[in-house]
Amino acid sequence: MTAGDRPTAVVVDYGAGNLVSIEQALVAAGADVRRATTGAEIGDPDLLVVPGVGAAAPAMDRLRSGGLVEPITGWLAADRPFLGICLGLQLLFERSDEDGAETLGVLPGRTVRLDDAPTLPHIGWNQVERTREHPAFDGIPPDADFYFVHSYAGQPDAGADDAVLALTEHGASFVAAVARGRMLGVQFHPERSGEDGLRLVANVVALAAAAAAAAAAREAAPDGAAGEAG
Repeated sequence: MTAGDRPTAVVVDYGAGNLVSIEQALVAAGADVRRATTGAEIGDPDLLVVPGVGAAAPAMDRLRSGGLVEPITGWLAADRPFLGICLGLQLLFERSDEDGAETLGVLPGRTVRLDDAPTLPHIGWNQVERTREHPAFDGIPPDADFYFVHSYAGQPDAGADDAVLALTEHGASFVAAVARGRMLGVQFHPERSGEDGLRLVANVVALAAAAAAAAAAREAAPDGAAGEAG
């Protein structure tokens, strides 16, 4: 990305849901958007988005058949801007209780059925309570509601508690968002969550653009310039 360019976002299309809404939200946030159905098609965008609904096992099968697993895990290992939505958050963990699938294993823990839920699936608007501040939520009220559609949620192991960004209650409390470095995962659907959801998408796009601009500035700097200051 160069000065004046729109940030680029790639949405991973592995057959796990309608992608039109998230693509529209990204475009409204100022991004140029394209889809990737194979690992080779991901390329070098400013932001990688993995959305999705459904079960983990068929999702992982589709990711493997498209050669997408290694590019996604490599992207995350490099701490590049990433947004996982709903199933895209759940896949960050090691495994899923829903169908026994081994998932991406980026975060220690597993996906579990919502505990003591009054209804399943959990469908509709619910309050997302942040456990710490994060720039993805800049300008969003602390008591904002977001839209959910799910029966399972990620449950971090004790060693990954630092990744938890927000919680929601539906029966028992569950993890509604995680963040570590430039990785963000949300259990809710920001693209279906009205003004606050669109603000979150816009914040994520802006963070990706800022990361790309900083990387470009480092590449353009003369060798040793950083070490000569002062």
